[in-house]
Amino acid sequence: MKLTYFGHSCFLVETSGLRLLFDPFITPNPLAGDIDISKIKADYILLSHGHSDHIADCIPLAQSTGAMVISSWEIYEWLGKQGLTNLHPMNTGGKRMFDSIQVKCVAAQHSSGLPDGSYGGNPMGFIVTSDEGSFYYSGDTGLTLDMQLIPRWTKLDFAVLPIGDNFTMDVDDAIECARMIQCNEIVGVHYDTFGYIKIDHEEAIRKFKAAGMNLHLLKIGSTVDLRNLVLIK
Repeated sequence: MKLTYFGHSCFLVETSGLRLLFDPFITPNPLAGDIDISKIKADYILLSHGHSDHIADCIPLAQSTGAMVISSWEIYEWLGKQGLTNLHPMNTGGKRMFDSIQVKCVAAQHSSGLPDGSYGGNPMGFIVTSDEGSFYYSGDTGLTLDMQLIPRWTKLDFAVLPIGDNFTMDVDDAIECARMIQCNEIVGVHYDTFGYIKIDHEEAIRKFKAAGMNLHLLKIGSTVDLRNLVLIK
């Protein structure tokens, strides 16, 4: 498995020959100015919720890549009205096979509104399982005891968690989440993009290390091999 980070909460995982793009927010992000979205290839786009800082580039990327968009029912309906047709609706608790990967939707404690102000349905996280391993992306969320259920479903190789505080978990709550999900390799997202969510990188890494875990804060545009967490580019 390989993960490429595009800034904020947007990342691409390549596993079992498929490319999964999560929460595409790139062109409006001043920290991601070097990313050319016309070069991004994806087979699936997964949306955790409807806020603009998670779906801003969904429509152009779905059109340019032909990717199927997986989202809540409400976002599915909204995207259909915007002209997209390659869509699949899901909701919390559901799971489904897409080619050779399984996607399970899990609870996230947040809100979800679409760019035009319409209702975006329940926010969600995703557990993705392939023959190369399993990972959890929590989406935007606060700490919730529902996270304790995740190890009952799968053994995680890594997890992608927000750490920026204010709108989501902070570093301390993300560490508690990592304990609940029984995963020591964490990729941090949803930090530094706005003034509200700037963090101290060294302190965050130190806190995770003190808890016996590794926090990976990736440079925007970088790619890592998730089997051994080696930087590829």
